[in-house]
Amino acid sequence: MKTRMLITVTGHVQGVCYRYFTGQQAQTLGVTGWVRNLPNGTVEGCFEGEENAVTSLVEWCGRGPEEARVDQVTVVRHDYLGEFQGFLITG
Repeated sequence: MKTRMLITVTGHVQGVCYRYFTGQQAQTLGVTGWVRNLPNGTVEGCFEGEENAVTSLVEWCGRGPEEARVDQVTVVRHDYLGEFQGFLITG
């Protein structure tokens, strides 16, 4: 079963290569979508793929890379749309 999840990550998640490592994890898991920094210091992502792979990526986002400190991950599930060809790191 395929799914789509929109996440927001709070904590010390900018300036620690959080987006880069999220992209690496997404590629490893075969998840498509995007991740970006927001002006308020949080990171936002939209992930699509097999439910177990997307769930694994969201779980990884709860830990993040070594230099990050994740305080909270908010997850909103959506219907799978299949709109992404790969994984994009923006803003």
